[in-house]
Amino acid sequence: MKTLSSRYRQAHKEAKWAIALALAYFAWWYGFAYGLAPEGIEQTPPTLYFGLPLWFLMACVIGPLLFTLLCALMVKFLYKDMPLDIEEEASDE
Repeated sequence: MKTLSSRYRQAHKEAKWAIALALAYFAWWYGFAYGLAPEGIEQTPPTLYFGLPLWFLMACVIGPLLFTLLCALMVKFLYKDMPLDIEEEASDE
């Protein structure tokens, strides 16, 4: 990263990916937590997977594991290591 503008471009790209991943995680959690949760007490008890209802398993167990893995992959492949100190641009004077 030679110039300040290229560092800003990279930082904006990384920020957009981080926000997109956070919004995707929220959509995942909200969809499974409220989409699969039982609506009333009168219903039959939910089917359990590993002792947990499916909505809880997907929203609170599988989701965090999946999005932690996605976050690690994002940092490994999309983020770039760059110095934070400001370098003086060379002038022809």
